[in-house]
Amino acid sequence: MQPTRRQFLEAAILGGAATSVLGFDLAEAQAQVPELKIARTTETRSTCPYCSVSCGVIIHTLGGGSRNVKASVVHVEGDADHPINQGTLCPKGITLAHTIVNDRRLKRVMYRAPGASAWEERSWDFAIDRIARLMKDTRDRTLRRTDGRGRTINALTSVGVIGGCTDANEVNYLLVKAFRAGLGVIPIEQQARI
Repeated sequence: MQPTRRQFLEAAILGGAATSVLGFDLAEAQAQVPELKIARTTETRSTCPYCSVSCGVIIHTLGGGSRNVKASVVHVEGDADHPINQGTLCPKGITLAHTIVNDRRLKRVMYRAPGASAWEERSWDFAIDRIARLMKDTRDRTLRRTDGRGRTINALTSVGVIGGCTDANEVNYLLVKAFRAGLGVIPIEQQARI
């Protein structure tokens, strides 16, 4: 006969009560219980970066409490308290730990010069200066100052900017202000709308 859920729970409660009343020593059994891999980890709540849904995730890191130990990600799971996904993750989101802890993940700037066949390591200063120089050159070359009627428009349509779904509203607001008001970029989009 298959017990019901209620019968199973009642038997478990009675068994636990009988164990404590009869004085069984459970220390040896408890010593055999394996420790969870997230038992001593630090929980950090974050947002999945893969799409515009912005599911909540909890990233468990181990070893970040002292100066000589580098924190490492040991587990990623859905955040059950998050209003969007309520603990569930799609197939891409559940593999987030493999993206974070991956020996093929780029951690430095790699640059391939035009016409070159090999990549070379460069500094962040080089990358930022190069992006700024290319943006300025493109803006100087392609900025439309007036429309067909002679009205001032200052429109730069040869450069596009996209914000990320994990960015806060404030970050995307500043992104729009910097690129639209500062540079005249018209094609600006936010990943959550795509």
